[in-house]
Amino acid sequence: MKFAVIGGTGLIGSKVVENLNASGHDATPHALSTGIDVLTGQGLDTALANTDVVVNLTNSPTFDEASPAFFQTSMDNLLSAAQRAGVGHFVILSIVGVDQVPELDYYRAKTLQEDLLKGGPVPYSIVRATQFMEFIEAVLSWTADDNTVRLPRTRLQPIAAADVAAAVADVAAGAPLDGTLDVAGPDAYPLDELGRITLSFKGDTRPVTTDDTAGMFAAVHGDVLTPKSDARIAPTHYTDWLK
Repeated sequence: MKFAVIGGTGLIGSKVVENLNASGHDATPHALSTGIDVLTGQGLDTALANTDVVVNLTNSPTFDEASPAFFQTSMDNLLSAAQRAGVGHFVILSIVGVDQVPELDYYRAKTLQEDLLKGGPVPYSIVRATQFMEFIEAVLSWTADDNTVRLPRTRLQPIAAADVAAAVADVAAGAPLDGTLDVAGPDAYPLDELGRITLSFKGDTRPVTTDDTAGMFAAVHGDVLTPKSDARIAPTHYTDWLK
């Protein structure tokens, strides 16, 4: 099959392209650097011509109140181009529990993206992943200073980017779900414990102070960012990934 991977040069997209091509498909990465602009529509008709599946892995350049406008415009343009091209399957990557945290601008924006796809003209699949292992250090930095790292007890179940890409590629190569698949790593941790594990591995002696008001994930209540029982559980453990 022929795949157009929009955002195909990024962390996940590049791996999705690699996985699909390794499986014998024809997957082409598209991005601003290749002349595709999802906000203006530039290059989309050419990129999607004779394409069986679109995988949209583009992301808002900001995580603030401007992010809904990005997803509204980009999805409008991509869905219209996909319909014109006769695309039979449209896949996006989202976040486990994204619709349960309306306090976060970015999560509301991703929920909007999901809703636009569900209401659109093309058969679809949504892959919802938990937080990437590659981003945990950045999460720690949001509430860190020279002396301590403050983190809430929000429960996360981190997943390796390579495992996310494998799941996206598998779903994209199959029949449209017209629904959602959750994917997650094998181990769940409170974020403060995850911080201690990460700092210890890095040889960072700063203590982690449990603070349920600290950082973005303080807005998350309960276990909404961990998957339900029917999720696909990836093989990579966080402690092994750190090594």
